[in-house]
Amino acid sequence: MKKVLLIEDDISIAELQRDYLEINKFSVDIQHSGEEGLQKALQEHYDLIILDIMLPGVNGFEICKQIRAVKNIPILFVSAKKEDIDKIRGLGLGADDYITKPFSPSELVARVKAHLERYERLAGKQTQTNTIFVHGITIDKSARKVYIDGEETPFTTKEFDLLVFLLMHPNQVLSKEQLYEKIWGLESAADVSTVTVHIRKIRGKIEGDPAQPKFLETVWGAGYRFNV
Repeated sequence: MKKVLLIEDDISIAELQRDYLEINKFSVDIQHSGEEGLQKALQEHYDLIILDIMLPGVNGFEICKQIRAVKNIPILFVSAKKEDIDKIRGLGLGADDYITKPFSPSELVARVKAHLERYERLAGKQTQTNTIFVHGITIDKSARKVYIDGEETPFTTKEFDLLVFLLMHPNQVLSKEQLYEKIWGLESAADVSTVTVHIRKIRGKIEGDPAQPKFLETVWGAGYRFNV
């Protein structure tokens, strides 16, 4: 049984989310404060964390930052904050997804399952060494490491997956919907702005001038293409 930590200060929302997750055979711990949630996340084993942003004490952004520094597990932000800047900040800190309230509990369950399945597939693929070289970028797929001009550069899980997928389809135009479905494992009708955020973060790491990208190109009205 997969174990989920739910850090949410609204008791009624937390209990509703817990009930739906437990119906779907998840074990769920709930913490209502930022400090206690962070302590639980760092000290105990969980397969996935669902995290609100506005919490008493330590906010969700800081919790995400501290968890991601030591653990590679799915982190899903759930928040009433709808501004793009909050999504960008949350995803930039290493969160895997950002779900805006209100949402259906069944959607939350679907996303939890999709992210867990994604992480399990990635873990199962780490037995075979496979290296990609292009434009001064070296990707060790088995170790999940990226080197830019010989220097290791940190990538979040989704940034790494997205970069590898684009490189496995060189010179092809891939739509945001296609990328979202392949990398996040969810239907393309979901919030594809997540793709845009991750593309921006990747460009900041691999492009000499992210504002004028040479490799990871935007094809307006169509999607993105990695030129090799």
